[in-house]
Amino acid sequence: MSTAIAFSEYGAPEVLRLSEVTPPEPGPGQVRIRVRAASVNPLDIKIRSGLMAAAIPARFPVVPGLDAAGVVDAVGAGAEAAVGDEVLGATAGGSYGEHALLERPVAKPAALSWEVAASLVTVGRTASRVLAQLGVREGRTLLVHGAAGSVGFLAVQLAVARGITVIGTVGEHDVERVTALGATAVRYGDGWAQRVKAVAPQGVDFVLDASGAGVLADSVALTGDSAHVITIADMSAAQHGVRFSSGGADQAGESLSELVRMAADGRLTLPIWRTYPLAEAARAHRDLEARRNRGKVVLLP
Repeated sequence: MSTAIAFSEYGAPEVLRLSEVTPPEPGPGQVRIRVRAASVNPLDIKIRSGLMAAAIPARFPVVPGLDAAGVVDAVGAGAEAAVGDEVLGATAGGSYGEHALLERPVAKPAALSWEVAASLVTVGRTASRVLAQLGVREGRTLLVHGAAGSVGFLAVQLAVARGITVIGTVGEHDVERVTALGATAVRYGDGWAQRVKAVAPQGVDFVLDASGAGVLADSVALTGDSAHVITIADMSAAQHGVRFSSGGADQAGESLSELVRMAADGRLTLPIWRTYPLAEAARAHRDLEARRNRGKVVLLP
């Protein structure tokens, strides 16, 4: 048997319970890992609470988690890894446990910590994908709402590296962090649009909303074109003619392998705010829901 966190009903973090489960068996192309680190993502909370029940119906009991890093201990037919390999990737069937299945494992460089390796998958792919979907190019100006959050933080770095002028909305305590990435940081909240105009008199060409803070109407007004605005966090997107990017089959942008290489050699940084033992998954969810974190939250089985 193996230990995992599971829930058998929708609800508050307290529905997450430590459970004994049968270790999953890898199918074709999959590997099973002994999990060393599992990332906690906002989507995990939405699924646990039932907010995503219509789009992602649960088959209870559910083991949460989208991505993990660990050591391969079993391989399926045609899998591109061997027992003993250190890998990371997106999980099939959850990651909050001692074991998890990875669909397309990517080798973990020795220079990359387990915590960052587990955390990079979903947020890195998301940041890369939305920049590709926007089509923002060198010499243009991009506004990133929620620039201090994990997706925004990575999107800022990827855009700056491409010669894009980046403005990021942040809280007062994150101004220096985002400025250090090569972006111009402005405070979010009332008056943010005027503050953006003050630092970008040339105008804003594209907007990425990673905040979900009700900024879409003003963002469309700034760019003059709803096609130049994309959100990953505001479900009212369609009301403003804005695209909502939720992944799926469209994974354009840098491959996970390239993002891993960039992180390993220091071209991409992803702050880890706090790690928790597996048994404290409920506390991790409470902290993330309360937005106490300034960086990624990670479980260590």
